[in-house]
Amino acid sequence: MLTPMLIGFGLFTIYPMLWLIQWSWFDYNGISSAKFIGFDNYIRAFMRDSLYWQSLLNTWIIVIAKFVLEIPLALFLAVVLNSNKKVNSFFRTLFFSPTIVSTAIVGIVFFLMFEPFQGAVNQMLKSANIISSPINWFGDKWLADIVIVIASVWKGFGVNMIFFLMGLQNIPQDIYECADIDGVTKWQKFTKVTLPMLSSTGKVVMMLFIVNSIKMSDLILVLTNGQPGGSTEVVMSYTFKFFFSYGAADTVSQYGYSSALAVITAIILSLVVGLYMRLTKNVGDHY
Repeated sequence: MLTPMLIGFGLFTIYPMLWLIQWSWFDYNGISSAKFIGFDNYIRAFMRDSLYWQSLLNTWIIVIAKFVLEIPLALFLAVVLNSNKKVNSFFRTLFFSPTIVSTAIVGIVFFLMFEPFQGAVNQMLKSANIISSPINWFGDKWLADIVIVIASVWKGFGVNMIFFLMGLQNIPQDIYECADIDGVTKWQKFTKVTLPMLSSTGKVVMMLFIVNSIKMSDLILVLTNGQPGGSTEVVMSYTFKFFFSYGAADTVSQYGYSSALAVITAIILSLVVGLYMRLTKNVGDHY
């Protein structure tokens, strides 16, 4: 049983990682011969490419903003659905449905919604006399980041809600019945019973949330393409552009440099996940 899994892990995880590490030492564009340049790609990333670090910073800004909105929203909806079994099935499907929509479609829909002149958002704001002139949502970094966060939260909260809902359904009802006998309020039950019992589920949700948020690139490419002026670029979309010569400074692919960026990002992500796992290693052990 383990053999197919190990083969798959080797082919789709270990081999691509080794391939990236190998090519990160070369100057290679897929056309001319590869030239070994040692640490030059890494020196370029650390010393001369401020846009990479700007994209990394913007990635964390978006991750934090998403966390503040997405995780509480997913938990709130899971608690509401778990407390009302009659509407559970319908609304669970409704709230989960954005997750299965193509990210490209999500990007196009939100771009059209926030389009400055004909977009539904500006039209509604003008109709309500909140604004007098259209807001150029994609002409300012912070406004564009707001649109990205809203679109990403809409796309991703459903799967986190399902995880929390499964965790809630695994909590023994006897605990709540004992709490009712003791006269515990609903808020106390939530903070003293529900949240501690959900700690293991929350640990998994947060780890997946961090990894998936840092890996986000397709939504950025469709929605803003890193504009204005590359200020909404995230680390994976920035790396993507060098690999496929899509919007990069040069007209040819830079496999070596994009591989170096991917290796650096993978190391940073591994350190973040490792630190998170270390800080939360005892979370949920008592439940």
